[in-house]
Amino acid sequence: MSLILLSAVNTTYAEDRDYSIIDALIDLTVHEDGLLHVNESYTYSFDGTFNGVYRDIPLKDGESIENLEVSLEGAYGNYEVSDDNGKKHIKVYLWADEAHTQKIHDQNVKVTYSYDMKNVVTLFNDVGSLQYKLWGEDWDTNVERLTANIHLPGDKDIIYYLNPEYYNLSDSISGNTINVVTKNIPKDKFYELQVLMPLGDFTNASYAKHVNSDGKDQIMQKQADYKGSTSFWGNVFKMLSAICVISPLSLILVYLKYGREPKVDYNGIYERELPTDDSPAVVNALMNRSDIGKPDMKGFEATIMDLIDRKVFKIIIEEAEHTSDLILEFDESKYSELSADEKKVFELLNTFAYDNRLNVSRLSSKLNNEHNGKLFVKKFDEWKAIVKNDRIGEDKISGYFNDTGTTLSSGFTIVGLVFAAALFLMGSFSDHPAAMYSLIAAVFLGIVSIAISFIPEDIFGQWTPEGRIYYLKWTNFKKFLKDNSLIKEHPPESIVIWNKYLVYGTALGVADEVYESMKLYKPNVYEDDYYYSDLYRFHSYSGLIMLDSALNTGVSAANPSSDGGGFGGIGGGSGGGGGGAF
Repeated sequence: MSLILLSAVNTTYAEDRDYSIIDALIDLTVHEDGLLHVNESYTYSFDGTFNGVYRDIPLKDGESIENLEVSLEGAYGNYEVSDDNGKKHIKVYLWADEAHTQKIHDQNVKVTYSYDMKNVVTLFNDVGSLQYKLWGEDWDTNVERLTANIHLPGDKDIIYYLNPEYYNLSDSISGNTINVVTKNIPKDKFYELQVLMPLGDFTNASYAKHVNSDGKDQIMQKQADYKGSTSFWGNVFKMLSAICVISPLSLILVYLKYGREPKVDYNGIYERELPTDDSPAVVNALMNRSDIGKPDMKGFEATIMDLIDRKVFKIIIEEAEHTSDLILEFDESKYSELSADEKKVFELLNTFAYDNRLNVSRLSSKLNNEHNGKLFVKKFDEWKAIVKNDRIGEDKISGYFNDTGTTLSSGFTIVGLVFAAALFLMGSFSDHPAAMYSLIAAVFLGIVSIAISFIPEDIFGQWTPEGRIYYLKWTNFKKFLKDNSLIKEHPPESIVIWNKYLVYGTALGVADEVYESMKLYKPNVYEDDYYYSDLYRFHSYSGLIMLDSALNTGVSAANPSSDGGGFGGIGGGSGGGGGGAF
């Protein structure tokens, strides 16, 4: 009981705290030898009690960080540095007193990172370039204001760009220093500097990256293209809001004829029990409104959770001095009992295992290369096909869902894109003043056509009466799992039921809510049975989070982006990264 109460207190405590970055000061100095010295200061405003902050700095191939130092104002602390999957991870522990006995609470703290970066400045045959993110996409909060000062080795023939421009409050250059002030930058956006410098500003540039080709014209063209694109799309979207109401009239007719759902004899508010005995993968597939009948990553993860619950996978925690690894151990004796799609999951994970043991904690690094990523995606697609074609079947899918309206909306997308392309070409080759309107209309039609393809299938399609009841029951079951107050009124008394909730909550995308409820409302079983069941331990050790991150890493690694040989695209510069508080 004490563990339950402690978990509840910690949950409340986590919800009652927050923090923000009210100011960021980035000071860059480019030296004649190509070394980049970085001073970056962040003023954190903490509301509640925190342990510290962290900073992640990604490093591209060949780049390195040296002479790293961290200093504090408004708090005491220490820090540790580690290398983690191509990035420098800096963890700063903060204390309110010099003796390190009181955690920081309701106060402002300024954290400054100082370091040197090598192979960040690039020297082409005709120009020197620094492309550097002053703010990265990986921060978990926004910055209210960013000030940057960039000190260059010379003060002549300097060209600089700041992207995206709409974050700028002011920017100027005085002598050899560029000064920048921005407005609020969101947590998931980047803000990047690119500056071009004469080669004569550099001598003995052993700390710069050298590229044996001309770069100035290509860089300037990329910047011009980006600026033009940003401006164009901004103007287009302003006009779309005025005409979007009128343009999709044909789609409204499709919806009225094929998209309205049938009336069914079901008025349930929520479901406490599993509405059907379908497997989690089948439920996930039939509830996948983007592609009804085809499972997604949540269905794959739910199948793994189900196999853990059925002891096909056994959980092992390997403790080390400073870390612990989460291991899945495969029980080969139960393989023959599995369905075809479950066997595929078993085989897929075993591909990346060693001696029937999969290290979930390190799976992300294993999938973080193109070969393994493509292998994972290939097997993952095979699994999805097995679930859709063999486990469910076209007859059952068509018996649950009428996709006539979806087919018509897909046809609208294809015809709309072809017509938009033709209209755009006509406007591009015309000197008539009205050609500008045809270009805008073509872009609008193209965007609408593409957007239609992302709309859930059951908007223009229609559930059959049987399918509608299926959808409503599982939706109400999901509602029950999400609503903590409903579970409080009717908490399961068996850990078996809790585990089913966690498995199907994963399939429906609400596993975290189920886990939080499990911590608050203990079933009527022995404590050890509850807290040390494999499924509960797997989630409590962040197994589902690590698994989700690793599997999506595999998908990303299967489609790598090209480096471009030194010509970084907009937003592809060095630096950036992100950070947060803990």
